[in-house]
Amino acid sequence: MRVTVFGATGFVGSYLIDALLEHGHHPVLLVRAGSEHKVNQPDKCTLATGDIADPAAVRSAIDGADAVIYNIGILREFPARGVTYEALHFEGARRAMDAAEAAGVSRFLLMSANGVKADGTGYQRTKYMAEQYLATTGLDWTVFRPSVLFGDPRGRTEFATQLYRDVVRSPLPAPVFYDGLLPMDAGMFRMSPIHVKDVAAVFAKALDMPETEGRIFALGGPEALTWKDILQTIARTAGTAKWMLPAPVLLLKGLAAMLDQYAFFPITRDQLTMLMEGNTCDGYEPFRTFGLVTTPFDTSKLSYLRIEGRK
Repeated sequence: MRVTVFGATGFVGSYLIDALLEHGHHPVLLVRAGSEHKVNQPDKCTLATGDIADPAAVRSAIDGADAVIYNIGILREFPARGVTYEALHFEGARRAMDAAEAAGVSRFLLMSANGVKADGTGYQRTKYMAEQYLATTGLDWTVFRPSVLFGDPRGRTEFATQLYRDVVRSPLPAPVFYDGLLPMDAGMFRMSPIHVKDVAAVFAKALDMPETEGRIFALGGPEALTWKDILQTIARTAGTAKWMLPAPVLLLKGLAAMLDQYAFFPITRDQLTMLMEGNTCDGYEPFRTFGLVTTPFDTSKLSYLRIEGRK
């Protein structure tokens, strides 16, 4: 099957290419000029040069495809640079959906996120808008909503590696956030970390499973871990220990209000809001549908952090 992928040069995209090739599909990738070196296994893919903002480039990449995967996503936006959730999560996705319909390509897989909602943060809201638009099309669609993703970053941004660099490796105590005035439940919000290979495998398998059409799958790992659990596991894997200190999230949101427009500041107000909401789901049933067993978030599967620990 010839599969057009939008968002193939990032962390998840590199694993999507692997999974598609392993399942006998041929990836066609829309890649911005100058980013060709970021493509995984380029000799086995067809590369189309262009940008998601260019309708002609999108149409060209989809021409002749049997299916489309939309995987473009950003964790923070920089409106001054034209990098916004609206442009990439919604407008780009809508452009790809419209082009797929016009080209007669019926199968469409959308990468969304666990916890999306109409009244959420900018990240959540624009992902939700893309889902809603997709449901109005005539495409044979499937939506995937993963929790936080982990796995060897391959030189890209990744959840566990970023936490190691920004929090665990820092000489400062690790912040365990809490709402309100008293730190009664500091660091007790939970997440269901899911391995990127598991998510990529689900995408590839879904292409040959018509029973997944018209469905939304929440994808999470086998455990709902607290923030404290996650930080301790990362520290233990990297061969260190980490002192933790309760931190009022309201104070950090105040700092973020002044500084999250700058790339050097490690977290945004929206990210803090989503962090405190937690990010859990029961991944057992969805993965049983695809005949897969989820990968645990433990020291054996985080071995790539040991390299980080030696830097």
